[in-house]
Amino acid sequence: MENQFFVDSKHLSQAALEKKHRLEIDPSSRKNHMEYLPGMEIIESDVCSRVISQMESYDYSVYTARDVRAALEHDTCSIEDFKALLSPAAEPFLEEMAQKAKMETSKHFGNTVYLFTPLYIANYCENYCVYCGFNCYNHIQRMKLNMEQIEHEMQIIADSGMEEILILTGESRVHSDVAYIGEACKLARKYFRTVGIEIYPVNTDEYRYLHACGVDYVTVFQETYNADKYETLHLLGHKRVWPYRFDAQERALLGGMRGVAFSALLGLSDFRKDALASALHVYYLQRKYPQAEMSLSCPRLRPIINNDKINPLDVGEKQLCQVLCAYRIFLPFVGITVSSRESAAFRNGIVKIAATKVSAGVSTGIGDHESKYTGKEEETAKGDEQFEIDDGRSFATMYQDMSKEGLQPVLNDYVYV
Repeated sequence: MENQFFVDSKHLSQAALEKKHRLEIDPSSRKNHMEYLPGMEIIESDVCSRVISQMESYDYSVYTARDVRAALEHDTCSIEDFKALLSPAAEPFLEEMAQKAKMETSKHFGNTVYLFTPLYIANYCENYCVYCGFNCYNHIQRMKLNMEQIEHEMQIIADSGMEEILILTGESRVHSDVAYIGEACKLARKYFRTVGIEIYPVNTDEYRYLHACGVDYVTVFQETYNADKYETLHLLGHKRVWPYRFDAQERALLGGMRGVAFSALLGLSDFRKDALASALHVYYLQRKYPQAEMSLSCPRLRPIINNDKINPLDVGEKQLCQVLCAYRIFLPFVGITVSSRESAAFRNGIVKIAATKVSAGVSTGIGDHESKYTGKEEETAKGDEQFEIDDGRSFATMYQDMSKEGLQPVLNDYVYV
């Protein structure tokens, strides 16, 4: 496949500028975010209604210290207990929550921490998401790796010792269609024991095809579970369709995937309600598909290229720690990933309490692993990054640091028979 690379023109055309302006100021110019577009599969599921009903009725101001104490004393954490642990009333109990979360983590995961790395293979995008560096109106360098370049990147990563990879693209079916992603996943199978994807949501038959290409699990960020807020943040593209995105993990499981991962991007909306909805999304699907492996991420907003003023809304490290501890207490068997969006100090601490998986050797740009892993400058052009990371430790450094923290780094624990 021929390498495709371009730098966006310095200025958008007048027509594009007018459309962008119209989308931003005139809600009536946007497609209905609750209506499916042609070709989008609709599945019959009650999970969405159950999650949203709980989220919309959640008034975290009513919970008291007494509710929090009771939640911490219970052997099994109910939904009501979880709501109390997410509430402002729980903030003074963060130390007790951390102790209970650490006990649950140790009970179910021992002292292990899983390591993986992401590989972005394209940054073309057809969506206008106002907070994302890949959005179609952002003036960035766009790039799509060809198969030779993808394999080169994978060889470099695999040579470092990494055994799990997460393949990501921008959300463009035109530039990164399912067949292209599938071929990349077939290559990944040659080098890695576990392959995940974080791409645009697709239909069940397409997930089935990607699973046949070697994909083990699918990650989808709902971004925010508040559909009204979601509408104001996603102004154009397939991603604008909120319910299709919500059902992506269930379609992936119906397509044969062994694992799915969930997340809200904390800071886009009310983080307590988004955290509740994320965990309940897992909770209800866990009961519907008990054979599936499920995990949660807990990312916060990060600055993006051409806009360094995007920051989390009311989500400090203390609040993030509260959410992660509440997740672990409520869902003791679920994997929890903390990405390189967070600082090294925070990640070093949280893996000893609630998190079970961290990324290492991370780049959110396109085609730059050789320079990152070997220090050798690549001759080919590179595509711009999706967002700025905070923890840029290499795989080797992360492995050593986790060992020094008294943890056992795990690269893979899945055996194919």
